[in-house]
Amino acid sequence: MSDTLDRVQRLVRQRRVEISDHGYDELADDGILAHEAIAGVGTSVLVEDYPSATKGPSVLVLEHDSAGQPIHVVWGIPAGGDGPAVLITAYRPDPARWSADYKVRVK
Repeated sequence: MSDTLDRVQRLVRQRRVEISDHGYDELADDGILAHEAIAGVGTSVLVEDYPSATKGPSVLVLEHDSAGQPIHVVWGIPAGGDGPAVLITAYRPDPARWSADYKVRVK
């Protein structure tokens, strides 16, 4: 598990969540409901961890919507802060670019 993902999950449980403007656009573009992406973080699976990202630690996680379809969500925490958890972007992963379980990028 990742320290960043642990922190994001804790912040979401505390309802300390924001969605970036880009995040809203991407959610809408892929027909993902914001509340599903937020609710899914509790059972998400770590795909990639970026603990030293310039704008603050972030993670790419695999979640599933209410229909069981995979979604990738990038969550972050602003640098130097203790919150909130920010939904940076979310999208439906392209099967041609990911392994069958959507956890590994295909090169």
